[in-house]
Amino acid sequence: MAMKITDECINCDVCEPECPNGAIYMGEEIYEIDPNLCTECVGHYDEPQCVEVCPVDCIIVDPEHQETKEELMAKYERITAEKG
Repeated sequence: MAMKITDECINCDVCEPECPNGAIYMGEEIYEIDPNLCTECVGHYDEPQCVEVCPVDCIIVDPEHQETKEELMAKYERITAEKG
């Protein structure tokens, strides 16, 4: 599953630089996460880094983007191959 930033976001800017896939970006009002780039940090870390640093706990699992660990790993491999 991809992560999602809720409207409780205070735009503190700490999550964006923590994302190893560059999935977090500034939306119209709050930060957003591109589900095509979010791997929940699978392949990089044991836990989603955005969740670890968020001071207001506004980053949740996005129920609209259900993925298994295997699917997240495949996405990680695709993303790193495209960058590499």
